Amino acid sequence: MCMVIFAPLFAIFAFATCGGYSGGLRLSVDCVNKTESNLSIDIAFAYPFRLQQVTFEVPTCEGKERQKLALIGDSSSSAEFFVTVAVFAFLYSLAATVVYIFFQNKYRENNRGPLIDFIVTVVFSFLWLVGSSAWAKGLSDVKVATDPKEVLLLVSACKQPSNKCMAVHSPVMSSLNTSVLSEIQSGKTFKGKRIASLILR
Repeated sequence: MCMVIFAPLFAIFAFATCGGYSGGLRLSVDCVNKTESNLSIDIAFAYPFRLQQVTFEVPTCEGKERQKLALIGDSSSSAEFFVTVAVFAFLYSLAATVVYIFFQNKYRENNRGPLIDFIVTVVFSFLWLVGSSAWAKGLSDVKVATDPKEVLLLVSACKQPSNKCMAVHSPVMSSLNTSVLSEIQSGKTFKGKRIASLILR
């Protein structure tokens, strides 16, 4: 019964920390001519991490002209797959819980119920592995693309030694790191729950 409880909890935690994420970074471009500077350039991004659609403007330090830039990369496919697997695993865990509690006799009548349960377990375990691996790679790409030092390399004004460019603060990624760990742990719990049900039937 503990497995039945913890698998949905891990799934909720996994897709909540990823699907509900929003973060940002802040840059500073200090031009020789102080009136052209912008010391607080905020760049916000969120799930599903289509970073190439996140645009922002920075001073060129050449009069009032501004440079429009966009972040690099698109991790939406891995992030959305990750969340989708978590949602469906959560729903299946709830359905399995109902069957285990209210329809235990019918579940034990023949081997069809446990066999179907086992097949679904194998499929979801594979999807957990693929989803967590894909999102781990996607998260790595997001971290690189939103690293303020990497973003400053896109700013033309920062290539001039006379201008001073700084990273004011970086995005907080702790919840996204947790989402990957939760997905892996949830996959282990989900798999263990089904194997236990087959052994104990």
